[in-house]
Amino acid sequence: MAIFKLKINGKQYQVDVDPSTPVLWVLRDHLKMMGTKYGCGVAQCGACTIHLDGEAVRSCITFVDSVGDQEITTIEGLSENGDHPVQEAWLEHDVAQCGYCQPGQIMSAAALLNSNPHPGDEEIETAMSGNICRCGTYTRIKQAIKTAANS
Repeated sequence: MAIFKLKINGKQYQVDVDPSTPVLWVLRDHLKMMGTKYGCGVAQCGACTIHLDGEAVRSCITFVDSVGDQEITTIEGLSENGDHPVQEAWLEHDVAQCGYCQPGQIMSAAALLNSNPHPGDEEIETAMSGNICRCGTYTRIKQAIKTAANS
């Protein structure tokens, strides 16, 4: 066990965990931040996507000892009132069905738009290819990202 000081969603946290604990479990089990979802556990589905210094990463394979002083942003910290352009576009296009993958989808889309404010279809498909939607709302996801890019 070791003590880690983490900056998450603009706030400081301290956790005493094994250094090889995935950030996903630090967030969910130790800090009770339940927005980041557990899907596959091997970085193949994207449900656990968070941002480290603005970059989309899979928290299920990102170990707490690798975070250092990088800032973690979770779906809870993306916007204070749920009014991030991606979140608003998700609602406008009725993207969510079951909703399970949506935090990871939204975090991946937000990271894409941070690095490329006006992506084309191929860039969107490439950036989102690591996120699986069991309900198959890929067309609406792409439309929502385009809408968010134009807001």
